[in-house]
Amino acid sequence: MEVMSEQSKSQKPYKSLGTQLKYIREQSEQSVAEVSGSVEIDDSTLERIEAGVECPSEDILLLLINHFNMRDQDANQLWQLAGYDSPFDEKATSDETNLTKQVVMLLALDTRTVYTDGVDITCNQAGVTLSFTQNSGSGQPPVVARVGMSYDQAENVSRALQTALLQAKFLRSPKGLPPASPSSSSDSEDSTKE
Repeated sequence: MEVMSEQSKSQKPYKSLGTQLKYIREQSEQSVAEVSGSVEIDDSTLERIEAGVECPSEDILLLLINHFNMRDQDANQLWQLAGYDSPFDEKATSDETNLTKQVVMLLALDTRTVYTDGVDITCNQAGVTLSFTQNSGSGQPPVVARVGMSYDQAENVSRALQTALLQAKFLRSPKGLPPASPSSSSDSEDSTKE
């Protein structure tokens, strides 16, 4: 019996870490594709990590911790399950940790315009997540961009979008007053004299 458990440990040395990461992902109601896309790894890599077969590098683990917006205590637990020497500390001041965090911020500041034909909206305790999709013609449309925000910000965005759409509709439709012509201006003058 012990031989069997030793064999499974050698095949899945990071089972506890993988199980915890999978639980966190499922609790946040995100698919493997969504999370792996956010931290820029292959779906199969995340599946191997969640299965306990593979341990994420320190950089990938930091990206996962930031992606799930984890508390320090939970992040420390994952860090230790991965077998890394120094525990994760949000207030760490080492240059290497700060550099890693800066890179994460730079990746998040992508200002390219992405055109989409669909959106999935998810609401949870943290706020609202808009997952923009692009239909590729086969199966589930992939997520091409994701934006998360608080409920207050979502309401502001909704109002701003509604205002912009109303303005665009007004500009597109020729429902305004017709252009003034010589005959219409004399008609209006006659009607004001009466």
